[in-house]
Formats: sequence, C-alpha cells, structure tokens
Amino acid sequence: MSSICVYCSSSNAIADAYPPVAEALGQEMGRRGHELVYGGGAVGLMGVLAEAAHEAGGTVTGVIPSKLQSREGIAYDADELIVTDTMRERKRIMYQNADAFAVLPGGYGTLEEFMEVLTLKQLGYHDRPIAILNADGFYDTLFSFFEELRDGRFARAAATDLVEVVSSAEAALDRIERVAASDGQVT
Repeated sequence: MSSICVYCSSSNAIADAYPPVAEALGQEMGRRGHELVYGGGAVGLMGVLAEAAHEAGGTVTGVIPSKLQSREGIAYDADELIVTDTMRERKRIMYQNADAFAVLPGGYGTLEEFMEVLTLKQLGYHDRPIAILNADGFYDTLFSFFEELRDGRFARAAATDLVEVVSSAEAALDRIERVAASDGQVT
C-alpha cells in the first residue's frame, strides 16, 4: 500500500466531465488499498475523490488550513484530519506523507502544488512517481508550454521524463505501482 497525495480542484463550478475522473481515482485507490492524502476539503474534485476513496474502503487523510475550513468544508469522513495554521504547513505535511503524487484537473493551487513537486523531482530532492491524469486533454496546453521551456533551455529535463501523463485512474495507479515496485517499495 502506498500513500498517494492527490492535488485537484476545490471548486464545484467546474465542467461535468471532471468529477467522474476524481470519483474513478478515489474508487480505484480504495479498491487497491492505497491511502489518499489530499487537501482535506469537502467540495469540488477534492470532495468527490475523498468520498469515493472512503466508500471503497480506502484510508483518507485530509490536510486543511484552518482559514479554508469554512470555504472548502471539512472532510468529516476522513480517517485523519490535520488542521494546519498555514498553506505552507499543509503542503509540507502532504509532501512528507506521500509515497507518490497524482494530479487531477485544478486551478492555481493545484498547479502550484504540482509545480513544486515537479521542481523538487527535477532538482533531485525526491524520486517519487508523479502521475498527471490528463482528463479531456486538460493539461495539453501546459505540456506544450513545458516543451517550449525545454526548447528554450529553461528546463533541463522534459516534463514527460519526470512525470507520467495518463488518461485514466487505472493507468495512473498502474504507473505509480510499477515505479514503486521497481524502487523496492511496498505497493
């Protein structure tokens, strides 16, 4: 079993195509016995993901800053809920408790969290798997920009050398499990 930190939207005002992706990832994580570590919110993809993981028998750990509790709600069904003082503390706890990372569609916060773990991986601070669930081509433009960074020599490694871009929950977890197994970690 791995602890997988998932970054995703906390908005309910998103396209209908994305909640089923979060639900599928949560269900598959629970079915496969992975622990979900996420932002602790009860809304948007966060809420869908956590509820699905919990209902499928998975362990759910939510990490939420006290300031966001009223805005994002609280995942009362979480097996563990950690309330932090700051976003920085939230991110640190989520990062430290993760064996792997998965990224679903999201906004600025999701991108910021993803960029941090991507940068840390490129710099050699970790070698944990990162899977991007590119539902409906959501991240196509971002990966095109990453290629521009690489072509302009602003980035040493291609983003696709650092992350696995997948189109389904099953593919994301297959990749995470394969990388974890090759590193000798328990899956």
